[in-house]
Amino acid sequence: MAAKNKIANINTFSIGFSTIEEEMGNEFYYSNQVSKKFDTNHHKYSINDNDLYDNLDSVIGMMPEPMVSQDASAFFLLAKQVSKIQKVVLSGQGADELFGGYFWYDLMNKAKGSDYQKFSQHYFDRDYDDYKLTINKEYIETDYSKTLIESFFSKYNDTNLSFLDKVLRIDISKLIIDDPVKRVDSMTMSWGLETRVPFLDFELIEFLLSVSSENKVINNGKYYLKKIAKKYLNKDLVDRKKYYFPVPPLKIIKGKFYDYMREVLSSSQCINRDIFNRQNINYLLEKPNSNFTKLNGNKLWHLALLERWFQLNIDNKKPTSN
Repeated sequence: MAAKNKIANINTFSIGFSTIEEEMGNEFYYSNQVSKKFDTNHHKYSINDNDLYDNLDSVIGMMPEPMVSQDASAFFLLAKQVSKIQKVVLSGQGADELFGGYFWYDLMNKAKGSDYQKFSQHYFDRDYDDYKLTINKEYIETDYSKTLIESFFSKYNDTNLSFLDKVLRIDISKLIIDDPVKRVDSMTMSWGLETRVPFLDFELIEFLLSVSSENKVINNGKYYLKKIAKKYLNKDLVDRKKYYFPVPPLKIIKGKFYDYMREVLSSSQCINRDIFNRQNINYLLEKPNSNFTKLNGNKLWHLALLERWFQLNIDNKKPTSN
């Protein structure tokens, strides 16, 4: 839109990591196409494994809460570079939630059962059974996620909203704020970089809430947004399969990344905390690249990140006795 309005010298930015095995580490091929189409000043940053490794503690330390998504590191390292050029950027956060872009929306809409049953089959990256394998028995209690989600759905009991309308409203009011926006904001503000999210304009949100959610998920999701995008971009670019942002060293865990996670989970702090099932830790360390979540997150990385977050944000900030 800025390019169409003849705004000159538009900067665009993308970041990439090393490719490991068949796990591609960047999307430069696609970002180059967009930059060329709109004649932007495109800045590409290739982050080597040493830079990523050296910043792991900084990334985790800046998290207001544990954030297992691989792209937190990408946002942190990208913001570090972008902040040297400008202090405000635009981000596309919120598009998937508003326009129905996630693949699980259509899957859960076609599922059978109660609202919660349809939701839980396809929404949770890791379910309650997985949680029970991860945590020591004395910490296993009620399935609080189930209670929480059922309470969200109950707010719409007296409405004529469809199941999918309810789901997108839950995501717009809960997920956007507590996950993608918080993740991006905490990582970019680490470098004094302000991120603005045009898709979260309240008038746009209000309008899209009036549009049928069932129509949004046509043709693999974001039907309306893709229809607009095809006026400006090649069809192949717009219709390519949605993919999570790749940070291969945090998915295919080897070398010093494995050593980092092993040391975190074998530390006296982790052992004394005694929250995690030690048998499960040993299993993940023995087979670091055989245990992935539904969304292809590495379970060893998830666990190591959580423990390291405890160490950096709780253990290191405990008041000392006089």
